[in-house]
Amino acid sequence: MADQVPGQHIPTVIADDVHIVYRVNGAKTGKGSATAALSRMIRRGSDDEARGVRKVHAVRGVSFVAHRGEAIGLIGSNGSGKSTLLRAIAGLLPPESGKVYTDGQPSLLGVNAALMNDLTGERNVILGGLAMGMSREQIKERFQEIVDFSGINEKGDFITLPMRTYSSGMQARLRFSIAAAKDHDVLMIDEALATGDRKFQKRSEERIRELRKHAGTVFLVSHSNKSIRDTCDRVLWLERGELRLDGPTDEVLKEYEKFTGK
Repeated sequence: MADQVPGQHIPTVIADDVHIVYRVNGAKTGKGSATAALSRMIRRGSDDEARGVRKVHAVRGVSFVAHRGEAIGLIGSNGSGKSTLLRAIAGLLPPESGKVYTDGQPSLLGVNAALMNDLTGERNVILGGLAMGMSREQIKERFQEIVDFSGINEKGDFITLPMRTYSSGMQARLRFSIAAAKDHDVLMIDEALATGDRKFQKRSEERIRELRKHAGTVFLVSHSNKSIRDTCDRVLWLERGELRLDGPTDEVLKEYEKFTGK
């Protein structure tokens, strides 16, 4: 586990009683004409239940404060709200109630983030860097470092090939390498360290520690307790959308492992 670093008294993310609700249209179709259906909707107004809209309460009253220099692991069962919470911190999902405050620009890196499959890895490095606010000069300066870090050229000149020719692991490694090329105020990583071999995971963990030293805050979602132990000094444990435990990594993981039996 990484050592504590200076700057932890400065808040970077505040979640204040955050609730996030998804609405899923479960209304039955085929009953009457479209005009009649529209009339029923107008009559019923915003009554979700009357319109057949099902609510999914994905995050329930989560509150915490993150500080500069912290690496915070997010753990919990599938569907516990980890990725949803990250999307809210990134500003991609508005809370139903409660507030999220961030100091600086949060960046969300997810394994499922869209890639331009028809473009080469080289072009994706450029576009990814520009999307993060890097200048063309900065991208050019760090281009080889990004490629080397990803390791995708170790078995051929893959960086010049279209992304559709890459395995999912290669795509994830390149995506992480692009994001890690810049120092972030708040960097959120969703399962990126679950891909690739141990050598790449070790490089990734080292890079996360460097990001923290530059006064950033890192959130890591992972199903690998080892990655969490090696990378994070604090853990938030979510279950069914609720914050079950928030504390030092070893303490929280010990309780989580009792809960899961692993």
